[in-house]
Order: sequence, then C-alpha cells, then structure tokens
Amino acid sequence: MAAASTEPPRLQQLLERDPYLAPFRTDFQRRYSLFYNHLKNIEESEGGLDKFTKSYKTFGVNQLPDGGIYCKEWAPGAEAVFLAGDFNGWNPFSHPYKKLEYGKWELLIPPQDGQSPVPHGSKLKVVIRAQNGALLYRISPWARYVVREEDKVNYDWVHWNPPQSYIHKNPSPKRLKSLRIYESHVGIASPEGKVASYKNFTYNVLPRIKDLGYNCVQLMAIMEHAYYASFGYQVTSFFAASSRYGTPDDLKEMIDVAHSMGITVLLDVVHSHASKNSEDGLNQFDGTDSCFFHSGYRGTHQLWDSRLFDYAKLSYAPVVCTVHFGDIVRFGLPNKSSLGLLKTLSCGMLSRAIGVLWEVLRFLLSNLRMWIEDYRFDGFRFDGVTSMLYHHHGIGTGFSGDYNEYFGLHVDEDALCYLMLANHMINTLHPECITIAEDVSGMPALCRPVEEGGGGFDYRLAMAIPDKWIQIIKELKDEDWNMGNIVHTLTNRRYEEKYIAYAESHDQALVGDKTLAFHLMDAEMYTNMSVLMPLTPVIDRGIQLHKMIRLITHALGGESYLNFMAELSHAVHLFNSVQITKKGNEFGHPEWLDFPRIGNNESYHYARRQFNLTEDDLLRYKFLNAFDRDMNKLEERFGWLASPQAYVSEKHESNKVIAFERAGLIFIFNFHPYQSYVDYRVGIETPGKYPFLYCFVCEEKF
Repeated sequence: MAAASTEPPRLQQLLERDPYLAPFRTDFQRRYSLFYNHLKNIEESEGGLDKFTKSYKTFGVNQLPDGGIYCKEWAPGAEAVFLAGDFNGWNPFSHPYKKLEYGKWELLIPPQDGQSPVPHGSKLKVVIRAQNGALLYRISPWARYVVREEDKVNYDWVHWNPPQSYIHKNPSPKRLKSLRIYESHVGIASPEGKVASYKNFTYNVLPRIKDLGYNCVQLMAIMEHAYYASFGYQVTSFFAASSRYGTPDDLKEMIDVAHSMGITVLLDVVHSHASKNSEDGLNQFDGTDSCFFHSGYRGTHQLWDSRLFDYAKLSYAPVVCTVHFGDIVRFGLPNKSSLGLLKTLSCGMLSRAIGVLWEVLRFLLSNLRMWIEDYRFDGFRFDGVTSMLYHHHGIGTGFSGDYNEYFGLHVDEDALCYLMLANHMINTLHPECITIAEDVSGMPALCRPVEEGGGGFDYRLAMAIPDKWIQIIKELKDEDWNMGNIVHTLTNRRYEEKYIAYAESHDQALVGDKTLAFHLMDAEMYTNMSVLMPLTPVIDRGIQLHKMIRLITHALGGESYLNFMAELSHAVHLFNSVQITKKGNEFGHPEWLDFPRIGNNESYHYARRQFNLTEDDLLRYKFLNAFDRDMNKLEERFGWLASPQAYVSEKHESNKVIAFERAGLIFIFNFHPYQSYVDYRVGIETPGKYPFLYCFVCEEKF
C-alpha cells in the first residue's frame, strides 16, 4: 500500500500499457484515494480489515463457548429492539437489546444449566419498534438459515446451531491456470419435475461434471431468495444458503465432495441489489427506507424492482469541533456529498464525525468472507457489476468504447470502491480465491490489480460473444457469415485482462427465446435426433455448427471457458481464458428454461435438465456430449486457455476459413456451407509435421 499518496503505487504501469488512459490519471487517483482512506479508517477504527470482515461471527445470533447467546444488530432507525421466538414463548418484550453507539444494538442471553437458551432448530424474530411506534417482526440480516413452510408465503428464521456441524475432509484445489467452468443451478439439476437437492447434485451431477472434463463449477441461486423464478437474483437472506435444496450441512458436503474431485467451486454472489421484501428480506429492516440502501428514488432499481445498496453508508457519533474543508480527506470522509450529514456549520467550521463506521461495507465484506470460510467456496462471480459501476445502472445506455464513458460523474465511485475493497480483502486474506466480474460496459482496468488503480478482479465475462453467435444464426444466411467479424468478436479484449469465453448466455435461453441448439435445429430436435432415423440436412448442419461454434469459442475467445447448464436471465462473457458451461447446453439441450410461476400454472416441466437424453444410445445427443468431453480433455492436455492469445493466420471471406495457432496447435475451421477443400495451405509460425488431433469429417457419421 502507498503511504500517504493518493496515487496508486503502480499506476504508471497501467498508463504505459494503455496510453489512452493517461488523460484520466486524476480519476484513478481519486478512486484510489477513496479506497485507501476507507481501508486506513477501517484499520484505525476497527482494528484492521481482518477483524472488520469477521463480523459475521458477532452480528446476528451467535453461541458463546459457555453456551450463552450473543446477539447484535445494526438498526439506526429503530427506537427499540427485542428478540422473540420459540425460546421465550414469542414474548416481544422479554429480551430487549441494549442500545450502543452508531445505531448498533446488543443482547446477551446467559446459558441455562450450561446449555444454549435458544435451541437448535427453534424459530426467531428480531422485533423492531419503529419511529412511529409500530412493532415490526423481522429476520436478522445475518440469519444463517431460513425456511418456508408449504402453507406460508413468507420465510421463517430458524436458529441453525447443530450439535455437530459438518467437518470438511478435503482441502481446496490449488488455483487453476486453465478454468473450464460448468455453470449450474442446483434446483433444476434433475430430469424430474421438482426442486432438486444438494444431495442430488453431490451424487448425480458432480460425477457428470468431472467426467466431462470441467474443473470448476459455478453455483447460481445459492443465496436465499424468496421467489424461486428470480433465479436467485432477488436475494432476501444474504448469509443463508437456500433451504429449498437442503440444509447448510448438505451444501458443505457438496462442496467438500467437489473438492475431493479436484473441482473448484465458485458462488454467484449478488451484491448489486436486494429483494424489496421486508417481512423476510433486508428492505425496511429498521422501519426506514434507508438503513442498508439509498433512500428515495436512488434506492430502487427501476427495471429490476429491487433495492440498491448505499455503499458509502456512514454511522456517526457527531462532536462539534474545528475542521477546515481541506481536512475532509484527512479525516476519511468518502466524498464531499457526505457533508450533508454534518449538520453544524458556522464561521467556516464544521462538525467532525468521530468514529465513522461503514456498516454496509461491514455487511457485504463479511458476507463474502463467511461464504469462503464457513462453506469453503473458492471464489465468486459478481453479478450485475455494470449496474453497480454507473449511476444510470446501464439502463438505456450503450457503450461504444469511448473512454469518456468510463470516467466522470456518472460513475458510482462508492460502488467501485466497494469492489476494490472486496477484491483487496479476498486477495489479502485468501489469495487462492478467484473473482469474476459480470460487466457488459468494458470498464478499463476492471481486471487489473488495485495497486495499478484497477478493480482487482481476476476475470471478466466476454459478453459480446454469445450475442454475436445468436445474431449471426438469426439474421444471416450461411454464405453471408463474415469471418473477419467473427474473429474480431472472439479476439477483441483488453490487453492483459483475462476474459471468460462462452458460446451462449442466460438471456438467450429464457422462455420466449431459444438455446443455441434450438436455434440451429428447432423442432427437428423432437423428431429427428434418433440414430434410427435418416440424418436430415437440418440436424446434420445443426450438430456440426454447434460443435464448431463451441470449439472456436473455447480456443480463441478467452483465457477461460464457460458452459451453462440452464438458460438464465443474465448475460455472461467469453473472452480470455476461463470456460463456463450451463448445465445441459453441452449436449444441445432441446428446450428453454421456465421456472414455476402463475403464468405457466406453477409447472416444473421446463425447470429441469434432461441429462437422460445423453444416456440413450438411440439418440444423437450422446455425440454432442462426447464432443464436449473431448474438447475439454484436449484443452487439459495442451492448456491453450493459459497460453498467450492466439495468432490468427487466416480469415478468408470467400473460402469461409479461419485458421489460427495457440499453445502449439493449429486450428482450422471451414464454415463454408457446401465447399470442402483438399490440400488446403495455411501459413504457420513453426514449420513441421502436425498430426491430426481432431477432425470433424473424420468422426463417425451420425
């Protein structure tokens, strides 16, 4: 860390790498200054980042070594706070919290005959007396386990403190050089029309992922969400693993078994927004519309109808004293707009805040650390990063690549500072962990170290790639495919920032749209995928293009690769060297995804993955599944994802041929709809004999 300077210690390296960023040096200095001052104040006021981010061990309801219970909440708008539940007959006033500074409240319940006064599995509620006198029954923001009974609408908070918690048996895998990611949703990971379980995923899906050659699984919809059809993007309880799939110990076992297979496990974390639920969510926890969020219009996402975090939320203990305007930075206030919180102003003197605390940062950073240390997740894919980075949240805004789009008043630097702090914390305390940013804007330096002035992420999603493939398939005839445009999309990424490439995204497979395979083969997937039927031109073309699109994306599009199990509602990127897959698309799953909802009579028919299709020897899905396995095994052998970016030696428009070299391999793709070539010549960097490793036309004809 830099001492007193506001300039990132290695900013000059960033500017030399990309000289077009030089005019924005002051922006990088301001952003780093905000990050540095936050970190400095946390170290001075909280005893360091390590202690600050362990708050999940003290906030909420936690058992003490002597059997007693210690409870702590942050509810700055509350007049009084109580704990009620099965343990006290739901008496709302028998266990009042003691008011502390900065909007905090605490309660100590002594043990009873050496036993916990709040039994494992009993129900609880935090009772808030609001400023208007109303009593509000709330779930603690730090609750570890919430459940919903079938006859109820809202979730109940259940105290999770089993006599013997799950003990992890296997170490986490070492940090991978080549990421081949299988993106999954536990609830739909079954051919049956029901919500599948952690146990099902552990014993039926993980072996399949391992067999296909993926070394990383990315889990979606794990953080508890009341509305199943939100696909986990309307989080209600941030510290609770979704109970609809099983218990917290079931999830821990699932991760432990994945580790025993050498599989890295990532969590799809949603810190960009939160559900508007108040009965079983964060919204209006203390009776006000602010608390964890911005108040008023700024606190609501107009498209997602959800609440937006106030990443600069401060708690003050005001003391009137003399301070000059120039001392603001020295005292650690994050920006000049925070002066509105300081009410005393006379003769050029301000009231200074002593003991400034960042409770939203405490909540979110501790949330990340809990998932790493309690459940043993190996990193995160941060959802909705574009919405976080800009005050306009990307709504109605296009990004052309003009650098002015990434700097200025429209950038939410408080949110960016949070992301920098999150990555700094993870890299410092758990350097083996991986972070991925879902950003469609292309923010420069997002995947460069914080010390350079960057966001600190390891990878970003190459979100233009799946959009390009769908656009080509929907709008162009085969003979009109532009080889140069395809290559440009697959290779257009920021220098020395790692991208995750993928061939199709969540958006494209939602109900109302189609998967890549369905676009290529459409209704014939229902009638002509049997090996007993003659191979039709539509199926022949669809299968070959499905394989070619996946392989060229895998080999040319990034530093990692991703495949997706289910068709979801958020876009993913394919750029540098990570591979992500969503369950089912590896073998051309024939249907879209549609969760149970009123509009489909709460049907689970499309909320499932038909893995059984690959196990039927009479269906051609098995060939697509085998190709996916061969592709991953080939990358495992030669490691092209961890190799430098490919050298493209040919993109021939009339021949429809793309040729490139990477990791000592030569890749040649013929996209011509009817022309084959004999003795085709391509230039190479190193002369020699190159044996065929994989040839589409050499495969068994199906």
